[in-house]
Amino acid sequence: MLRAALIGFPSSGKSTLFQLMTSARDGAGGKGDVRIGISKVPDARLDVLTGMYNPKKRVPATVEFTDIAVAAKAGGAQALVDVANYKNADALVHVVRAFRDETVPHPSGSVDPARDAQAMEDELILADLGVAERRLERIERDLKKGRSAELEKERDVVQQCRTALEEGRPLRTLSLAGDDVKRLRGFQFLSAKPLLLVINLDEADVADVGADVERAAAKTGLTAFLSHAATGAVALCGKIELEISQLEAADAKAFLADLGLAESGLDRVIRASYDLLGYMSFFTVGEDECRAWSISRGTPAQLAAGEIHTDIQRGFIRAEVVAYGALTGRGSMAACREHGEVRLEGKEYVVQDGDIINFRHAT
Repeated sequence: MLRAALIGFPSSGKSTLFQLMTSARDGAGGKGDVRIGISKVPDARLDVLTGMYNPKKRVPATVEFTDIAVAAKAGGAQALVDVANYKNADALVHVVRAFRDETVPHPSGSVDPARDAQAMEDELILADLGVAERRLERIERDLKKGRSAELEKERDVVQQCRTALEEGRPLRTLSLAGDDVKRLRGFQFLSAKPLLLVINLDEADVADVGADVERAAAKTGLTAFLSHAATGAVALCGKIELEISQLEAADAKAFLADLGLAESGLDRVIRASYDLLGYMSFFTVGEDECRAWSISRGTPAQLAAGEIHTDIQRGFIRAEVVAYGALTGRGSMAACREHGEVRLEGKEYVVQDGDIINFRHAT
């Protein structure tokens, strides 16, 4: 499951969006100020497959969102370093206020999305800089006790990180690969995590920009930030999303259509969070269950089998695969077999987005 952690300054709409995305109006799991909720990834393909098989269960892919009341002032992001849910998050979602409301004063005195986006980025960078400096001090002490080739390599990559951080660059902008990525994995640097910016628009701006992120960025002064921060973005209006969440499905669809939107902003946030790390879905289908399984792009079949159960991965024999388009086009698995569209693939086969798979395995 993809884990995403929400960050944002007070009065940005972060907690409201968390509640809307996770249906956590009556509270969510977690300890203390930490709240955890689950969002279902919208996927029309799963709806089509469910309609074909009419299973007892329909199970979509999910994203776990975490919300915490920190970073309310300068230095606040430092508190995230010691919160396990944030250290272990796969991605950060920064809710940036772009709406104007005199009844909800901005803690900095004025609404300035570009300022807030950069301020939070600076907080993450400073928090990581402290972690890097402490680790370098420890490495230098250990190297004085005796030479270690691995420690020297770790020192070099951490120094590279410190240099970037001192220059004000988030670690997600570095081009690290292979063993260097593994050496940093244990530090869980915050600025190294993929970042999704959620631009919380003013109600009056929605009809103008809709779901167009570039127009939203231009209107809110965030174009420059997005161009250099290696960051994704989604634009929505939390106030309107709250209204939509209280409507019947048909009325909600009509409301969105009036605004020129194909889907809700909340669905776009969930989908963008899912896509941010290059995640995709394959499906298992049948009369008992139709389910979407989350994997990273480039995952081989045997590892994908492990998402279902480790025993299936261990006893993997072959993957029986048919493309989503072939199955829905033919109307049944039997018709796909007749036309030679069901393939047997080995453990090294790279699973494709939308594959419908039945794993053959030894028991």
